[in-house]
Amino acid sequence: MKISLHWLNDYVDIKNENPRDMAEKITRAGVNVEGIKMFDIDKLVVGYVEEKNSHFNSDHLSVCKVNLGNETVQIVCGAPNVDKGQKVIVAKEGAILPGAFEIKPVTIRGVESNGMICALYELGLEEKEVNEHKGIHVLPDDAEVGTNPITYLGLDDIVYELDLNPNRNDCLSHLGFAYETAAVLGKNVALPITDTNPIQDNIKDILNLRVDTDNCLMYKARVVKDVIIGESPDFIKKRLMSAGMRPINNVIDISNYVMLEYGQPLHFFDKDKVDGNIVVRMAKDNEVVETIDHNKKTLTKDDVVITNDSDVIAIAGVMGCSNSEIDSNTKNILIESAIFNPYNVRYTSLRLDLRSEASLRFEKELNYEYTLEALNRACYLLEKYASGKVLNGIIVHDIVSKDPKIAVVSRDRINAVLGMELSHDNIIDAFKRLGFKFEEKDDIYTVIIPNRRMDVHIREDLIEEVGRLYGYDNIISKQPICSIKRGSYNAQTLFRKQISKRMRALGLDQVITYSLISDEENNLFNYNFKDNIKLQLPISADKNILRRSIIPSLLKVIDYNWSRQVKNINIYEISNVYSKDKDEYIEETKLAMAMLGNYINNNWQHNNIEVDFYVIKGIIENVLTYLGFEDRYDIRFKNNLPNELHPGISAEIFIDNESVGYFGKVHPHISKLPIFVGEINISQLFNKRVGKIKYNECSKYPSILKDIAFIFDKKIEVADIIKVIKKSGGKILENVDVFDVYIGNNIEDDKKSIALSLTFTDINKTLTDDEVNSVLNNIINEVSTKLNGLLRDK
Repeated sequence: MKISLHWLNDYVDIKNENPRDMAEKITRAGVNVEGIKMFDIDKLVVGYVEEKNSHFNSDHLSVCKVNLGNETVQIVCGAPNVDKGQKVIVAKEGAILPGAFEIKPVTIRGVESNGMICALYELGLEEKEVNEHKGIHVLPDDAEVGTNPITYLGLDDIVYELDLNPNRNDCLSHLGFAYETAAVLGKNVALPITDTNPIQDNIKDILNLRVDTDNCLMYKARVVKDVIIGESPDFIKKRLMSAGMRPINNVIDISNYVMLEYGQPLHFFDKDKVDGNIVVRMAKDNEVVETIDHNKKTLTKDDVVITNDSDVIAIAGVMGCSNSEIDSNTKNILIESAIFNPYNVRYTSLRLDLRSEASLRFEKELNYEYTLEALNRACYLLEKYASGKVLNGIIVHDIVSKDPKIAVVSRDRINAVLGMELSHDNIIDAFKRLGFKFEEKDDIYTVIIPNRRMDVHIREDLIEEVGRLYGYDNIISKQPICSIKRGSYNAQTLFRKQISKRMRALGLDQVITYSLISDEENNLFNYNFKDNIKLQLPISADKNILRRSIIPSLLKVIDYNWSRQVKNINIYEISNVYSKDKDEYIEETKLAMAMLGNYINNNWQHNNIEVDFYVIKGIIENVLTYLGFEDRYDIRFKNNLPNELHPGISAEIFIDNESVGYFGKVHPHISKLPIFVGEINISQLFNKRVGKIKYNECSKYPSILKDIAFIFDKKIEVADIIKVIKKSGGKILENVDVFDVYIGNNIEDDKKSIALSLTFTDINKTLTDDEVNSVLNNIINEVSTKLNGLLRDK
């Protein structure tokens, strides 16, 4: 929000205030004055275009001879609206425009150019995105050539740029900010003039109002006839430009002026184009209208519209339609001042991509007291500056609650919350400066909150108001007196942190990515086959859906880093994923990892460990072992996955026959890079988590290693072999490792040879060969009996 100090001075006497000091006081009181804009561009003059010729080497450039008063220069201009006989703003050689753009003599396509004919947005006086298409700014004929155009336009104003908190919509107007300034400075507010001299004709004789929806809370309208459309008075044009708006004509400018003054948007209809009555209703699905920007818009049943019984003449709170817009022939004006359901206005403006200064204010709560005040103010200005005749009467629809906002707070409570020792005088001074009416008895204050302060409702709000006006800088620092309890994580958070800590210990880097992805990405790695959750109003097309898998996001991280010459990437992320099963929304936590290049770099000895299937499998097994799953559950890896992973280099993870995740190499049709990924459902692991892990004492006696090999049917899984060996090995069998799998000569086609290394240890003594051999024979017998394993001699 931009606040003109020239304009503000109409309501609060600030002419003797230092703008910077005042901005500091207001910011300290809670409304952030983010910037102070003082126009300080030198070497700008009013120029007169004496000649305009086409550029010999361009179809859109013009070569102009411009009289600057004391000299005539040649300027190449690309604006489509430049023409001979215009008064324009010229930046001379040496002028520095916003963005540190310095004007220098240049040659443009073979033609010398000495200066620049400027648009207002190029001087920082308008928003570029909205006004770029309008071209250069053409000055009125009375502008004197060679003089300062900024002084002529009255733009030597000082402008505050506010960074408002969402709840301070009262400061989206000059009058609202005037109340804030008056409270901070301890001054009074002078209200705008709204009195008119209505003629005898009554609006109720020519217009009726019907409201068929509860989404219109208040609707008030008046008619002004016989207006003369022309230029606005200088003070209106200058103030609009200071606030970042381009003047158009007196009628349109008055509409914008009142909106910036009161914060209440108005809409002006050409009364002669509005036949019949005014009807406010909900739109029909697929109802098509043409807005004043002459674009077709398709409506839904959630949009509020204004009609004249048959045709839609405006989308409520968003934009008018071309069939009722003000034009140069307009004589009679119907003025609308209304309050609509802010949710409908917001969703309509977003869906139709028609956000504006008006819709921004409608999306907030509006002060119903200003609805009539703004309407009357517009009538006053049209009567004075457009020669209008105001009809008697107002048509009204009003279902807004008028219950007063009353809050009660005690001095003890104020001091307890603020940590201050405020006196009775301090508190009543704050309420008086705020303009809050109150009654006090025994240090208890009953306060009537004015409706213009839509952000103040309860006693805590009153405490905040008192504190910020007294000054938070005046709070005396004290040591807190309280007992401090040691905090702790809840079980789920602790579980996540344990896993994250282990992943970092294993050498992977944590990343954090968006939970919102595109449709294309969301269709990848969807192994739960549940429905997706799509946003109704996404921030962009590539972030329109809540992800069901983290892996697509990690693949984007790898692509980003790979394109920047990062060749070894080992990353993980722990985050929530989202899906829908019928009418049930599901939120789960998953661990995902993606690896590319070398897992371990040893450049000195040129002995690097490259990421492969067994590296990522080892990381997953390490995490599961760290969490205590290996000894408590049956963990299996099976090849049973869809197309995103390489069918021969991937596996699904099962714990007690329940699928909890998968890992493997990304299929070449997804990425040509040798990327290995994995994803585990932490929510499932958490439900299976083991209790406190007990650690065994390390043996101080030597271990005995035994290697053994069996021939098995190919269908026998290694996990079953290890399970049988561990169960039959007793307490002295410490570890079982597979160190060789052989298929080939001297082995039948349907057989395979598995070689295992067995480690035997006793924490109480040194084992003898007889003790170990006894257990080893038992293992051989169990494997032979239960798995038909044949012991190999060699």
